[in-house]
Amino acid sequence: MHPRFRTVAAALVLLTAVGCGDSGPGEGDRLDMGIAVANISLNFAHEMVLGAESAAEHAGDVDFKAVGPPNTDGPAEVQLFQNLTTRAEDGIVLENLDPPIFTRPAARAVDRGIPIVALDTAPTDGSKVTFYVGNDNYALGELMAKEALKRLGDDPEGQIVIGVPNPGTPVLDSRAQGIADTFGKQAPGVKVLGPFQTYSDPGQNYSSWSAQVNAHPDALAFLGVGDADSYNLARIKKAKDGKWLTAGFDVDPKTLEAVQDGSNFVTIDPQHFLKGYLSTAMLIKSVREKDGRLPDGWFLSPGGVVDSANIDDIIARQKSAKAAYDWYRPAIDKLLGDQAGNMHPLKDAR
Repeated sequence: MHPRFRTVAAALVLLTAVGCGDSGPGEGDRLDMGIAVANISLNFAHEMVLGAESAAEHAGDVDFKAVGPPNTDGPAEVQLFQNLTTRAEDGIVLENLDPPIFTRPAARAVDRGIPIVALDTAPTDGSKVTFYVGNDNYALGELMAKEALKRLGDDPEGQIVIGVPNPGTPVLDSRAQGIADTFGKQAPGVKVLGPFQTYSDPGQNYSSWSAQVNAHPDALAFLGVGDADSYNLARIKKAKDGKWLTAGFDVDPKTLEAVQDGSNFVTIDPQHFLKGYLSTAMLIKSVREKDGRLPDGWFLSPGGVVDSANIDDIIARQKSAKAAYDWYRPAIDKLLGDQAGNMHPLKDAR
């Protein structure tokens, strides 16, 4: 139910409640909602969609639609988002990799009374979106660097190469900065090269990393912060019988295979299913119980390391949306049970 009708409906429900002892306004309404993602073909976005759809299914009475271009194309996603606002008038979860171009479209949606939750990428000033669900991406970059340092021995010396698929995307830049800063503090003998652009398109990504490996054959490690980085670095390492460390982010099946066979020493998991679930669950709750009033701030969603110690568990988690939900359920219950405790100022998002 669209917010502009909600006040009238709420009044009618209230009148009914006075006479019949019914529940509060908004409960039981069938909702039209959706999610827009940057690239519906890549694993990270697919995971968010699965989590969002699971939350909508569990809430019940939600018509939920997922949209996203088949490749990373910001203007195409803007158009899909604008189209979605004509259908999903009760609320939208918005993930994108180019926040500035969504400033005006998001602001227009908010002006129309559509609650918008920013997912994975913090909203820009002027977008009128004030609620964001995302990781601490700088900390995830630190985590990757610390895992690499465990495997490089004491006082390593040499070069590491960092790649970023889409430079200028805040979440990806924050991860790269976390990696670089950690090496700078903890390994003064290591020279950090990059970050270089590696592209999110898998083919372009492979070519970009191949060029970096050829240019720096003696590097200690090649570290990417995106989805395709993980499995393409493993593929290159196998082809060249490389001795350097390789790793990236996310849980694409090819990435998990690379961790399982030892090609990549880890993958950093931003737990996208969890973020998709949390953002959608809180959106639905705000519409049904608070007339669409969302919290203000950054809801911090956790991430973690996938390595040889837990790879079999993570592969089992990824078998289906139900398996993922069952795995995440304790975290979902804990995080949703203490929303205030997980809120941070929006300006601190990184």
